[in-house]
Amino acid sequence: MADTSEHTNPGRGLAASLGLYTLARLLLVAVIAAVIVGGGLLFGVQVPILVALVFAVLIALPLSLVLFKNLRRQVNEGIAAVDEKRRRDKAELRAKLRGDA
Repeated sequence: MADTSEHTNPGRGLAASLGLYTLARLLLVAVIAAVIVGGGLLFGVQVPILVALVFAVLIALPLSLVLFKNLRRQVNEGIAAVDEKRRRDKAELRAKLRGDA
């Protein structure tokens, strides 16, 4: 049986960070789309929701890289931790299959 104090589960932290980053990006798209639709109404132009969403996604892509830099860094660190754990577990399994202690 694996010792849980030695091997923590980095996947949980990654899932939380990824969920938060995704939610933040979706909210940013929603806010930008609302600003586009609202701005159109101020000028007497009715902007279709689909058009506003397309432009919001295009605007949010580079903007989220700047606004959510720390969240993106946390996701990258989580991915690196999961990858390192996977490599370590694979090496341990190979050692056990070879008969090493």
